Amino acid sequence: MSFLDQISEPTLLLNETIARANIRRMAEKANWQNVRLRPHFKTHQSWQVGEWFREEGITDITVSSVKMAQYFAKHGWQDITIAFPLNRRQLPQIAELAQQITLNLTVTSADDVAFLREHLKVPVNIWVKADTGYGRTGIRTEDTAVLDTVLQELAQMPQHTFKGFLAHAGHSYKARGVEAIAAVHQQTLEKMRALKEHYVAAWPHLQLSIGDTPCCSAMEDFSGMDEIRPGNFVFYDLTQNQIGSCQLEDIAVAMACPVVALHPDRNEVILYGGSVHFSKDMLPLPDGRTIFGLVVPLTENGWGVPLPGTAVLSLSQEHGVVRTTPELFSQFGIGSLVGVLPVHSCLTADLMKGYLTLQGERLEHLSGVNA
Repeated sequence: MSFLDQISEPTLLLNETIARANIRRMAEKANWQNVRLRPHFKTHQSWQVGEWFREEGITDITVSSVKMAQYFAKHGWQDITIAFPLNRRQLPQIAELAQQITLNLTVTSADDVAFLREHLKVPVNIWVKADTGYGRTGIRTEDTAVLDTVLQELAQMPQHTFKGFLAHAGHSYKARGVEAIAAVHQQTLEKMRALKEHYVAAWPHLQLSIGDTPCCSAMEDFSGMDEIRPGNFVFYDLTQNQIGSCQLEDIAVAMACPVVALHPDRNEVILYGGSVHFSKDMLPLPDGRTIFGLVVPLTENGWGVPLPGTAVLSLSQEHGVVRTTPELFSQFGIGSLVGVLPVHSCLTADLMKGYLTLQGERLEHLSGVNA
């Protein structure tokens, strides 16, 4: 039976061959650049997909929540960084995790450090969140007075280990093209190297950790860094393609959606697949239009290239509205299936709570696992 025969409602398809190739390519780059690849698992959030990373020699991972750390610890991962600011309300869960695995926490202030010193007795590793230009959270690398205060607190914390500075150059997501990505990447490298130069005398084992998919995919030079933590690269998506991180053929997931209505007077196709499946993330195009996905034909081997002049133009809760050309409209039939490449694979995967591979295998996602 074909995997297509299993589909009666919106379903997230996963091409294992493409995902494994993406993983292998990043692992080979890390080895060549002599940096540790600590991939961010927030994109796939699946223990089965995690096994594909193990097969490429990956032993250390990144997550974005305590719950995610618990999930992957349960599935055998022993060195996990929670690359999200310390949530003090989860101290009991953090303490329990730290007894089971090597746990790495992220702090954003001297007060965070003092809190851990006073309230967490089980040893953990500490990363200080550095802001290299993204502006979301962390301490700006130029704020050496603030950083000095944090490191002074760290020096008074014998039970925990200061690992170094961790940054996420999320502003690379606003880049379009390799030159723009390179500018963000170079800025990140320079600011992180300056941090190490400033503090390495007092902290000779200080490490530097960076990681965003655009820079890690498009750039080749990571000199001075100790580890990289990209996540989205395992699947990629239309946003990464527009940024310049990947080719369309590198996108490893596509939504399979039933066609439920046709409107030939306006060349519109109505899909069972809306914002509760895709999220409301949209992609502005150079011509001024905004789309919520590109439509691809589904085949027994996966999916083909995007149909010309055809895209998801709007989403409501359950509906997806596709506009196509008069020439292609006749290819759509009520009850048939079409594929949609997502704008943001991380949110789409989280909403869909699982995957169907092209071999017909169901893979789990943390959001679909009972606590």
